[in-house]
Amino acid sequence: MTTVSLIVPCYNAAKTLRPCLEAVLAQTRRPDEIVVVDDASGDGSAAIAAAQGCRVVRLPENRGVSAARNAGVAATTGDVVFFLDSDVALRPDAVENALRVLDDDPECGCVQGVYEPEPLIDDGPAEWYRVLHAAYWRRRHLGDVTGVVFALAAIRRDVLRAVGPFDETLRDCEDVEYGGRLAGTCRVVLTDAVRGHHDDASRLLPILAEQWRRAVPLVPLALAASRRGGGQPEHANRPAGILACALAMATLPAGLLHPALLALPLALLACFAAADPGLLRFVHRRRGAAFTAYFMTVHLAVHMVLVSGLAAGSLRLLPGLRRAQRTAALR
Repeated sequence: MTTVSLIVPCYNAAKTLRPCLEAVLAQTRRPDEIVVVDDASGDGSAAIAAAQGCRVVRLPENRGVSAARNAGVAATTGDVVFFLDSDVALRPDAVENALRVLDDDPECGCVQGVYEPEPLIDDGPAEWYRVLHAAYWRRRHLGDVTGVVFALAAIRRDVLRAVGPFDETLRDCEDVEYGGRLAGTCRVVLTDAVRGHHDDASRLLPILAEQWRRAVPLVPLALAASRRGGGQPEHANRPAGILACALAMATLPAGLLHPALLALPLALLACFAAADPGLLRFVHRRRGAAFTAYFMTVHLAVHMVLVSGLAAGSLRLLPGLRRAQRTAALR
């Protein structure tokens, strides 16, 4: 029988850790091991985990989610490792369904799930934006995928050994980097048979700050994956929408200086809004017209930060490219 170790990395997760672990303990297929890796929390997270009967691995200093996941892997022995973020509460059949996918397909080395379109804890409209967007784009990519989001994902231990540990120098985009190494070694499946409610960020400024942190390394990571021959992760946002937003940002200053030119950025913003009609329908069906207007306003702000972060990440590559060109010229 396949054994499964469930690993929950956590840092100051007192708000959500209890419902997260209660959902784990209520699984139709209980994990053989449940390990919570406490990344030097200061809010009693470790005590909450211990009170739920979980084994707790304590890190002496805060080292980030990559180090916490690696510590969890080292502390467990299951044939399958199920990674679960501390702000996600699984549906009761999530572990059972993940194991079924792996057992039914020996070529599948990793299976990941999707978020439900409702938050674990309702903290307001900004959180609803994040939850609905994440629920939509993951469902849009169901099936074989290249990228991995380890918030709720099961992976065979032998695949982990072959690919290697998480990059502990990364505190953001660590799953993008890992997915680049994982690509081509096995099938990776995204399924809505594995689902969970997520408690996401609930204020706009932290959402935008997180988007910036994640956007800046994306171009270097994509280039590194290409050099290794790995694939690129699935897009959370439509490329056409990103392009329309970038062009609108580029042309808006001219439109403000010369009102006759303002029609161009406005037309590009209309193209941005129309880039993903499925997303608009998804949000409207669940929250109505007024919230959809709010959603698209936040979505535009997120895209503006995304475009800025991608540009900043690209600019950081220029000194390295110049050095490489000079080195090649001297050879």
